[in-house]
Amino acid sequence: VADMKSCAVLPPAISDLLLPLRELVAALSIRDRLPQIEVAVGRSVSSLVLRILEPLSAADEALLRRFADRHGVCFDLQPKGPDSVVRLHPPQGSLDYVLPEFGLSLPFRPTDFTQVNASINRVLVRRALALLGPRAGERVVDLFCGLGNFTLPIAACGARVLGIEGNETLVARARANAASNGLAGRCELLAANLFEPSDTLAHALAQADRLLIDPPREGAIAVVKALEEQAPRRIVYVSCNPATLARDAAVLVHEKAYRLEAAGVVNMFPHTAHVESIACFERV
Repeated sequence: VADMKSCAVLPPAISDLLLPLRELVAALSIRDRLPQIEVAVGRSVSSLVLRILEPLSAADEALLRRFADRHGVCFDLQPKGPDSVVRLHPPQGSLDYVLPEFGLSLPFRPTDFTQVNASINRVLVRRALALLGPRAGERVVDLFCGLGNFTLPIAACGARVLGIEGNETLVARARANAASNGLAGRCELLAANLFEPSDTLAHALAQADRLLIDPPREGAIAVVKALEEQAPRRIVYVSCNPATLARDAAVLVHEKAYRLEAAGVVNMFPHTAHVESIACFERV
């Protein structure tokens, strides 16, 4: 346990709450049954998700409401799994982030996966799409698409996009985000396991003009091994793990007839040793 008074990775407004939060938690009746607080920061709303193992008392709820009003944050409660999250206070205010270059707003729930740094995410999306170069009418496949962080900007460029994601809840969110941004007609969103070969994956890869991959730390070895002769001519690979990116790049270059055209990093995780990498591969 670290005695932290500030955190350089958190947005400053949230970092400034560490000491007040410590005092708040110490005053709660269930302080020993509150193992974590998860932070979700949107464009105009910041949510603190309390993982509670016992119900709050009326006095606890009153303390949380006063803290939320004083510091301009929202409290959500998570009594069980991620789907159990409910808003405590204030009742209004929803989370979203924007990609202004593409005219997009993406709502999300407090426990949904989003990139931790909204401003650097905008840089990441801009650079990835500049390398991918989607064109109107082309068929682009976005694997591990999540909420549509890359899917929707690709569609906004005029391409037809197939987004595939293993988490069905995120797929539903991506569909809703496509609809709310007027892009449902260019986006097809599917749920499928991308960590093993499947007919869905093989068919998607065979139909793609361009491919974007943004896997978790485990990488995308099943995807790169599934590429055949009808593979997309350009692949942009976004990675949070240099080791699995290097492993998968070796397969692309030495086994699948791709050439590394460009690579770079963005500082998604300031003040840490972690980086987000982008690599662009072209079919030889």
